[in-house]
Amino acid sequence: MSNTKAFSEITRRTGAVLATALVLAVSFAPNAQSKTLGFVITTWNTGLYESKFVDECPEGFNIGYDEIWWRGLSKPERARLTDNGLKSRLERYFNAIRRGPNKEDVCMNPTIVKDPPLLTVEGKVSYGANLDGNADGGATANTCKHENFTGLDGTPGIDNQMYRLLGCVYGFRSYGQFEVNANENRKSNGNGMTLIEVTGVDDEKNDNDVKVSFYRAIDQYTLDGGGNFTPFASYRIDAAGGKLRYGSAVKGRIENGVLTTDEGDVNLPFYGNYTYMNQEIKDMRLRLELSEDGAKVNGMASGYYGVDQLMFYIGGLGPISSTAISNCPSIYLAAHELADGHPDPQTGKCTALSSAYNFRAVAAFIIHPKAEQTASADQK
Repeated sequence: MSNTKAFSEITRRTGAVLATALVLAVSFAPNAQSKTLGFVITTWNTGLYESKFVDECPEGFNIGYDEIWWRGLSKPERARLTDNGLKSRLERYFNAIRRGPNKEDVCMNPTIVKDPPLLTVEGKVSYGANLDGNADGGATANTCKHENFTGLDGTPGIDNQMYRLLGCVYGFRSYGQFEVNANENRKSNGNGMTLIEVTGVDDEKNDNDVKVSFYRAIDQYTLDGGGNFTPFASYRIDAAGGKLRYGSAVKGRIENGVLTTDEGDVNLPFYGNYTYMNQEIKDMRLRLELSEDGAKVNGMASGYYGVDQLMFYIGGLGPISSTAISNCPSIYLAAHELADGHPDPQTGKCTALSSAYNFRAVAAFIIHPKAEQTASADQK
C-alpha cells in the first residue's frame, strides 16, 4: 500500500472511532437538550504551597531513614557498614529501614523507635478549602482543634493539615520524587487513572445543577508524538459483571466556566510508586476551571484523608524513600497529632487529615459498559 493510501486509511479509521466516541458521549446525556462533559486526570499532586526560599520550613527539610541510621552508629560501624561512605543510599536503605531493637522494619513498626520529631510547616498560606465551616480552627462536632491557614487569594479558615504534615518532607515537594514518580507511573502504564464525568450540562458557562461522577479508566493515556496528553480521546470505564468498580457522584454547579461541587464522600482509584490504592476522601468538594476551548482543566480537590490510608501508602514506598528522603516513624506520630477530621467515637481522637490536591485533566470521551448504560438509563 502506498504512503498516501495508508495515510487515507488511517485518517478514515480515526475519524470513524472519533465519530463513534462522540455518539456514545452524547448518548449519555440525561436528555436531548443537556450535554455530558468528560475528563481524564493527567497529574495529581498533594496541595503543598512552596515559597521561593522555603520560608514555610524555617528549620529546613526533615532528615530520612539513612541519616538517622548512620548517625546512630559508632564511627567504626559507620565506616564498615557504609564502606566508608562509598555505598549508595539505596544500598544502605535495607540497613537503615531495619533499625528496630531486633532489626525490625521501622516503617512497618513505626512506634518501635524514638526518632527526632517531624519538622512541620510553619507558614500561614496554603491551598485548600474551609472544610469545617469556621475560621478559628476550633473543634466542631466532626473536627478537632487545629491551626488554620489563609488561602492564596486571602480566604480565611483554610484547612490543610496534610500540608502542615508533609510540606517539609523533601520527597513530597514538587522537586522531590514521590509524586513526580507516581504521575509518571500512571502515564506510562495506565494504572489508577481517574475519569470525571459531568452530566446534565445545559450551559457550559453557567448551570446551577449538574452531576459529577468519578470512575476508573481501563485504557492507557493517549499521547501525541511528543509524549503530551491528547484531549478528546476515548476511555472505557472499569467494570466487572456489569457493575462499575468506581462511581462516586456529587452534585455541582458551573458559574462563569468554573465548576464547583457540594461535599460528599468519594472513592478514587490510585496507583503510584508501585502501590495500588482505593483513595477514600471524605467530605470532598471539587473545583474545576474549564479552558475556553474545553480541552483542558485545572482543578483542586479538598477533603479529609484517613491517617491509616496515608500510612499504608507511605509504608509501601520502600527503597524509593532512600532518594526521596522521608521517615515513617516521625510522620506516623505527627500525623496522629495533627489529624483534625472525623473523630473516633470511642477515643474522640481525629482519624483524618484535612487535605487538598491540585490536578490537571484533559477532555475525554467516557465510554460506559453497555449493561451499566442500560441500568443508568433505567434509573434516570
